[in-house]
Amino acid sequence: MAIVETNTESSLHLRSNSLPSTPHPFTSQFEENLHRLKDSEGTSSSTSSSINYKLDALQDLHECADKLLQLPITQQALARECSSKCVDELLDGSVRILDICGTIKDCLLLQKESMNELESSIRKRRDAEAGFTFESGKYLASRKQIKKAIRKALRSLKGFNNELMNSTSNKGNEALSMISILKESKVVTVSLLESFLLFITGSKEQPKQNRWSIISKLVKPNRVACDSQEAETNEFEKVDAALMSLINHKPSSIDNFQSHMENLEMFIQNLEVGVECLSRQLIRTRVSLLNIFNH
Repeated sequence: MAIVETNTESSLHLRSNSLPSTPHPFTSQFEENLHRLKDSEGTSSSTSSSINYKLDALQDLHECADKLLQLPITQQALARECSSKCVDELLDGSVRILDICGTIKDCLLLQKESMNELESSIRKRRDAEAGFTFESGKYLASRKQIKKAIRKALRSLKGFNNELMNSTSNKGNEALSMISILKESKVVTVSLLESFLLFITGSKEQPKQNRWSIISKLVKPNRVACDSQEAETNEFEKVDAALMSLINHKPSSIDNFQSHMENLEMFIQNLEVGVECLSRQLIRTRVSLLNIFNH
């Protein structure tokens, strides 16, 4: 995060009373977590392990930001120097991010419900072929419904991100530093929530190829292409593909389908817990801001 000094005596860093020339430890922790997240953006976003890693790092980032909000010097500076426009931007931003978290949780709940119904029909498939066909159709329809809700959320995120880039900050010392920190946390949160939504749809970002990967493909094009395709296929896509095999009357693929379903269920459970924890942290931060500005 770029740091700009307002004068020779004070900077955007929050400084402790005992060591005025040293950034506050919470500020250093925030910057470390921010760099951790930015470094992770260069990795593939189409694996469940990377999603879990980024979600954990995002929670740590917001916890650091909230710790900074609890400092008396921060609260005094914000209460004294923030304009009403700045206050509205901070509070509105937290609500909009919470709405996106709510969309993710709703989509995961719908996904789980449709999976449960589909699994039940598969267990009864030998006795009720028509029931399996019906539940398969319902599952595919729910996937379309989920993707439609996510496309709407992604459009909202795009507009929100543009607003964050164009938002203004009050001039001040500790106040400006805290506003910058909150803005940075919102920007990276919006970016990661977007990657989570894309993951649920089965979409994947195309990673930048480095020189080594290009050379590898020239040496072993078929093997690398196969490995790359498998690595980039996430749990949602694997379940969708396995279901299509069952629909096309390939009973031998049922074990493969059930294995993918179990993996997807585990990932959804982890993602639900992570998004819920993030939502609670965002609410705590919002309450902290409300307490500061209402006193």
